Formats: sequence, structure tokens, C-alpha cells
Amino acid sequence: MMIELKVQTPDPDTYLALRSGAGLGGYERDAAEKGLKNSVHAVMLFDGDKPIGMGRLIGDGGLFLQVTDIAVLPDYQGQGLGKRIMAALTKFIETELPQSAYVSLIADVPANRLYEQFGFKETAPRSVGMSRRANLK
Repeated sequence: MMIELKVQTPDPDTYLALRSGAGLGGYERDAAEKGLKNSVHAVMLFDGDKPIGMGRLIGDGGLFLQVTDIAVLPDYQGQGLGKRIMAALTKFIETELPQSAYVSLIADVPANRLYEQFGFKETAPRSVGMSRRANLK
């Protein structure tokens, strides 16, 4: 099996399929269409022509960015592919962003161990991650 990493933003349908397939939460298609256009940097993994993984950097491109959408389909997990995605995003962070850029992420346990390998540290108790949905209903 030859897995290829490409600098590429997924189209909305591929994005939604990879998130769903990897067990991440879902979004509406129109939200994906809007959001994906604003990616700062994205990478995808392919097994032949089949998309099997992805990762993105979002934000303003200079001051504040967030690592998001780190996803690998279950049949491909446990092979170091998440590390490969993070290595590609980290290379972009270290070579293309201003040194003062603040790059954050929300880590699901046990993925926090992966992110620690790339220099990310927990911010608690100094600060904690918080979130909400646009529609609070």
C-alpha cells in the first residue's frame, strides 16, 4: 500500500465523508462549503485515488490559527498516518507562519499524546478550551 500525502483542501462531500468515517461530528453541507474555502492550509492522504485522511489549519493566517479536522479512516488507523498529517501541518506552521503566530487545537483524549509530539502543550489551568454552536437550541 502506497499512501500519498497531498497539499489539498477536500471538497465538501469528501470532507463530510472523512469526518463521518473517522467518527468525528457532522456538519451541514452548506457549512462545509463555506468553511473549507477559508482554510489556511490543508493536507489529504490518498490510497490510490481514495481519500483516507485529512488535516487543516484554519484562522487568520498570521496571528491566530487552529489545527482541526485531523481524521484518518478506521481501516488505516494505527499506521502512523495521523503523525504524517501532523508533520505536514507542523512544517507549514514552522516555515510559513510568523514566529509569533498562536496555533491552538482542541485535543480529544487520547489524541493529545499525538499533538504533544509536535510541540503542543496543555494550557490548563492558565486557560481552558471553550466552545459553543451557533444555534443554541
